[in-house]
Amino acid sequence: MNEHASPDLRSAAATHPRLHELVERARQRAGTQAPAVGLVYPCDALALGAAAQIAAAGIARPVLIGPAGPIARAASAAGVDVAQFELIDTADAGPEAALRATMLAREGVIGALMKGSLHTDELMSAVVNKHSGLRGNTRISHAFVFDLPRYPKLLALADCVVNIAPNLHTKRDIIGNAIALLQRLGVAHPKVAIVAAVETVNPAIPATVDARALVEMARQGAWPGAIVEGPFGFDNAISADAARIKKINSQVSGDADLLLMPDLNAGNMLYKSFNYIGGGDCAGLVLGAKVPIVLTSRADSLHSRIASVALAVLASIPLDTPLEPPRS
Repeated sequence: MNEHASPDLRSAAATHPRLHELVERARQRAGTQAPAVGLVYPCDALALGAAAQIAAAGIARPVLIGPAGPIARAASAAGVDVAQFELIDTADAGPEAALRATMLAREGVIGALMKGSLHTDELMSAVVNKHSGLRGNTRISHAFVFDLPRYPKLLALADCVVNIAPNLHTKRDIIGNAIALLQRLGVAHPKVAIVAAVETVNPAIPATVDARALVEMARQGAWPGAIVEGPFGFDNAISADAARIKKINSQVSGDADLLLMPDLNAGNMLYKSFNYIGGGDCAGLVLGAKVPIVLTSRADSLHSRIASVALAVLASIPLDTPLEPPRS
């Protein structure tokens, strides 16, 4: 951990070492030329404190995008010297800052975006704008990467934030975006478990029917290198013993790298359960845009914020760049 990191970050590095490893890998990747991350409308002390810690961790160069006056006042409240950052002054409104940030991302001036104190819909409206936004070739989705005390490696979870009730086409893009992220992290052959209420195909449960179709897409080569199986109940997705008891022969059970959730309700509840009951912590990204996007919540830990920026830095690495696989 960087010597300038806060005590909270040092403690988190011990309790969630796999997330800490992501931060270290991003710091090494940044080297002496840290990539620019646009912090959009950072007009509160929480956002400015995060900017200072990102810079101190050496993983990215925060570029503050928003109105100079409110940013200066927020920096003063946070005890942060705003002069250490590049600041791009905008009108005093979240949507104006978001529009400027997406323009800078399209021009290649910044390599990732991070939400400051504006509303999520203000930032995402600018991102998905058909004419001036950052839409890519797939539907935009979100993925978390979790460090869980009782799981032997990082575990991705999608989609818990963006897509409310994804249809089959959207689920295909959610899987594709998340697999690409894992491969950029060095997981060459991600194991994907498609989760539903039950592990058998039941026409009355659409998630199981979608699972069957997605598995067939995988067999036809939709996601080279990945192993996609399902439907699984959560128990036999996460536990090889539970799968054996139910006589499920699987390469994925108990060793999944990604859980595809049936909808946002299930995904969001599981994500919060992992954090608040399971003792986990996570990094998260919006995927499928032209640059990775960090959406923060006031309830996120500082370590989660830093790890999410580290994840954005690593996600921007081209797929053909060799990376060391993450340690278990």
